[in-house]
Amino acid sequence: MDIEKNKTQMRKGILEYCILSIIKRGGDAYASDIIDELKKSEMIVVEGTLYPLLTRLKNDDLLNYRWEESTSGPPRKYYTLTETGISFLQELAETWNQLQNAVNKVTQDTNQHG
Repeated sequence: MDIEKNKTQMRKGILEYCILSIIKRGGDAYASDIIDELKKSEMIVVEGTLYPLLTRLKNDDLLNYRWEESTSGPPRKYYTLTETGISFLQELAETWNQLQNAVNKVTQDTNQHG
């Protein structure tokens, strides 16, 4: 069994939640800043994974973006949450907490009951 494959699948399942949380916390976010924060948290993501996901989140009306001129290169696209995105993030947070509690209950040391 390939543990790395399992780890990757687990990360993919919570990536949207993490990305939306990063954007909300900062008020807005540039794609490379999102990648940097995910890498710091050991949620390793490459641009080829992030950009299609950001596009899908925008198409689902969870994100907006604006272009901002940069002094060090081409204009930058900054993402913000829409009202729908804020509500969706709240639902994801509730779901994550419920799931985390359920997993903790299932995976607790069962020797206490025997």
